[in-house]
Amino acid sequence: MSSMLRKKDWSATPRSAMSASGIVAGLAQVDGWKLTGDGDSVAIEKAYTFANYYETISFVNCVAFIANAQDHHPDLSVHYNRCVVRFNTHDVKGISLTDFDCAAQIDALLS
Repeated sequence: MSSMLRKKDWSATPRSAMSASGIVAGLAQVDGWKLTGDGDSVAIEKAYTFANYYETISFVNCVAFIANAQDHHPDLSVHYNRCVVRFNTHDVKGISLTDFDCAAQIDALLS
């Protein structure tokens, strides 16, 4: 897993908004993620459920570590036993491969 968490240099990779078919293909690769929003607010999101607040906050801290390492930060909705993670790429006003890469890294936390 350590190689999965290596910082990627997203500035060296030109990002662009994915096509609708590309997004559908990406969603097929990440379990439980769904498409939400529209226009500039389109995103992929997933809700994670935990036994208690401590586990939820531990997960949030791990997500923060990944987000910081990748310099790609999701919107988080944190509740007592649940956290909703929402990714989109603001600079392309849509969803990019970066969103799916980070989603897969977050899923790897719990696998």
